[in-house]
Amino acid sequence: MATTAMLTFISFWRAAAIVLNDLASSAYYAGGEAEQFIGKTAPWFILATMLLSYAVSQLYVESCSMFVRGGVYRVVKEAMGGTLAKFSVSALMFDYILTGPISGVSAGRYVAGLLNELFAFAHLNIVLNSNVAATMFAVAATLYFWWQNTKGIHESSEKALWIMQLTTVMVIALVSWCGYTLWTQGGHLPPAPVPRNIILDKHSLGWLYGSNLAGLITVIAVFVALGHSVLAMSGAESLAQVYREIEYPKLPNLKKAALVIFLYSLIFTSLVSFFAVMIIPDKTRPEYFQNLIAGLAMNLAGPYVARLIFQVFVVAVGTLILSGAVNTAIIGSNGVLNRVSEDGVLSDWFRRPHPRFGTSYRIINFVVAFQLAMILLSRGDVTFLANLYAFGVIWSFVLNGIAVLVLRYTHPEGREFRVPLNLSIAGKDIPVGVALITLVLMTTAVVNLFTKPAATVSGIIFSGALFGLFTLSEKRIQRLRGEKHIELDQFNLAQETELTQKNLGVRPGNILVPISTNYALYALEAALRRAKHRETEVVVLHVQVLQRAGSAESDLAPDQLFSTIEQSLFSKVLSIAETEGKPVRLAVVAANDLWEGILRMATGLQSSSVVVGSSSKMSVNEQARDIGLAWERMPEPRPRITLEIFNSSGQEQIFYLGPHAPRLTPKEIDLLHKLWVDISDDLGGEEIHHHDIVHFALAEVERQFASSRRDEVLLRMRDHLRGIKDHRMPPS
Repeated sequence: MATTAMLTFISFWRAAAIVLNDLASSAYYAGGEAEQFIGKTAPWFILATMLLSYAVSQLYVESCSMFVRGGVYRVVKEAMGGTLAKFSVSALMFDYILTGPISGVSAGRYVAGLLNELFAFAHLNIVLNSNVAATMFAVAATLYFWWQNTKGIHESSEKALWIMQLTTVMVIALVSWCGYTLWTQGGHLPPAPVPRNIILDKHSLGWLYGSNLAGLITVIAVFVALGHSVLAMSGAESLAQVYREIEYPKLPNLKKAALVIFLYSLIFTSLVSFFAVMIIPDKTRPEYFQNLIAGLAMNLAGPYVARLIFQVFVVAVGTLILSGAVNTAIIGSNGVLNRVSEDGVLSDWFRRPHPRFGTSYRIINFVVAFQLAMILLSRGDVTFLANLYAFGVIWSFVLNGIAVLVLRYTHPEGREFRVPLNLSIAGKDIPVGVALITLVLMTTAVVNLFTKPAATVSGIIFSGALFGLFTLSEKRIQRLRGEKHIELDQFNLAQETELTQKNLGVRPGNILVPISTNYALYALEAALRRAKHRETEVVVLHVQVLQRAGSAESDLAPDQLFSTIEQSLFSKVLSIAETEGKPVRLAVVAANDLWEGILRMATGLQSSSVVVGSSSKMSVNEQARDIGLAWERMPEPRPRITLEIFNSSGQEQIFYLGPHAPRLTPKEIDLLHKLWVDISDDLGGEEIHHHDIVHFALAEVERQFASSRRDEVLLRMRDHLRGIKDHRMPPS
């Protein structure tokens, strides 16, 4: 059996929690970092960034509706080719490599600040070095989530959901207390987001300083400010990567997740920035730029002890959500590099499954090693990491936006969702919404190139180096293969003498779907669509038919049972399962007879039904008869199994293997009831039921069939069958 095919799909709440651990965690540092560059107008631009983040998420929803295994790499490649796709993923990886460290270091600074506050309250002469403590904490958090992701996404998504539930309690308490503080002490909104209120100095303008360009062109000043606030916008790519894991119905659940993410981050991140400027005094606020919410907690109205206790709660929750962002960065980067490897840019070695957990642990190790290096290089300085961060996230968004725009013209069909605001002129669709979003992103990205020198230089160096590695790796793989690359999933194989419910991990009542070719999987698609509830498990089986004079199946090596043919077939199966958002179990068995092997598996797994596609060599009735004869050859006790045969147009015919109650037509039911009424009247006080009529009729047929009237009975039965041939129910 292929153990990595035991997919576990997650709800939209879990998907939203994974992304929010990244996006919402920026509330803990984005406002303070932005204010360092552009001044007290920062909250307005944080708010604008949150609104923009929802527009960006809609771009990703549209691209996901086209590609289940999507994300910026797949979308850019489909639209603009492999070269730009490799550059886009190189820039994106710079974002992911920094997301984990900036979140972990920020969490460490919150913990160090709280401990120093508690030490001072207890009159202890202990002062922790914030940078050292932040570095140590970030390393520990990264290693913890490295292990969780090595075990699998279900493990990490459960923890992400728990973190967001606890964070919600904290957000409600924080917003309520801040509202009470403003009501009792008063406050003023931050300065209006106009150029005269935006700080435009060497720190914020970078290479534009001295050119007067930002001062002369008002809109440039606005985009300078927006560029320094883009730190608050992340997670959209993680949403695309986690889409593969979202359960049925996939796209509606993705839309729900995107809306939850937007509303949560809009309220949390934006309000924190506004409350910080309105409540924390201007003189002391710079002290809290790297742990903004802790400073907010300590400046609320109320007794000092109560504020200190609340700060403990805020820091505890912040530590969890910021650590969760480390988790999200690993999940996202793992998904991105898997797409790259599947496409033949990286070797299959990177995707080789973990022997125990089935995860692509080598990619995870690669990402975590880079993140640990960045943590140590930063020495616990959040601002250093923040200065580098914006390059990757904004340019990956830009390329994704351009790609979606191009695909509107090159691939106008094939998507269930379109970004709103579309016009139709002379029969041509004009994607105004996509164009406006892409224009805003592009302008912000270009301005950032000149206002963030450190991010520009380091981002270009990192992205260029990774792009070069991708290019060299792809050429090497093409030389070795010498043929067109075919995307194949990687599988772990667990060889068993006999496949049982226990070692395959299924319960009785599962659906067994035999497959033989990846060109006729419509029966599997039908089975997955009907299995709407996760309790209904689907087992996909491929039978290797052996010659009777050949080796016994127990003598076959794993590579004989599972060759590239099976790998290609199961890769297609996984793609269908991911599209439908329903889990499958995969198995390969050897047998001397196809249907005996299938029915033997159905018996061992206690399957309730076997779902197959119609044969191209015989009629459905002939196919069902062959399967029925194979069932009759099985030793007792033979199971009762429903056989469902689908043709390519989706039409289904149902047969029952073994004794079963017949499906009666309304006419037959009316006849049975009429006979019951007549016989009940004639027999007087005798107790008689409908099933007694059926039992008596069957006994009479059996008696006559065993007598000299057998030929007469057969003749009358043949005449009856011919008479109802054109208007009978589907066979049973």
